[in-house]
Amino acid sequence: MTMQNTTKRSLFQRWEDYQPSKTLLFWACAGVITATMVIGFGWGGWVTGGTSREVAVAAGDTARGQLASVICVERFKAAADSAAKLIELNAITDHYKRRQFVEAGGWATMPGQTSADRRAVEGCTVALAS
Repeated sequence: MTMQNTTKRSLFQRWEDYQPSKTLLFWACAGVITATMVIGFGWGGWVTGGTSREVAVAAGDTARGQLASVICVERFKAAADSAAKLIELNAITDHYKRRQFVEAGGWATMPGQTSADRRAVEGCTVALAS
């Protein structure tokens, strides 16, 4: 009659004795890599290099437009007849015609450029109308 081992091994002892196969290790690593990528790109806010370049270009365009609209407003206010032009601008009800008025006045055309920046015209028109 054989005697059975009645002592239970602890979890730590079983962990020390465990020897996974290479196949199991490979698939465990592949699963962890995949889970990390899914969580990182899905919820962690990771983006690819192309996406980050697109976001940076868009942010630069927005900032440039905001700066140009501030310059446009300052140029408009610095003009000799700014009070009369502001009354004339506020009398125009059509949004497109307001933009044309600001473009024609030349306030939104930045130094070194031949035409007005679209974002500068939009921001300038909104700022002057308020």
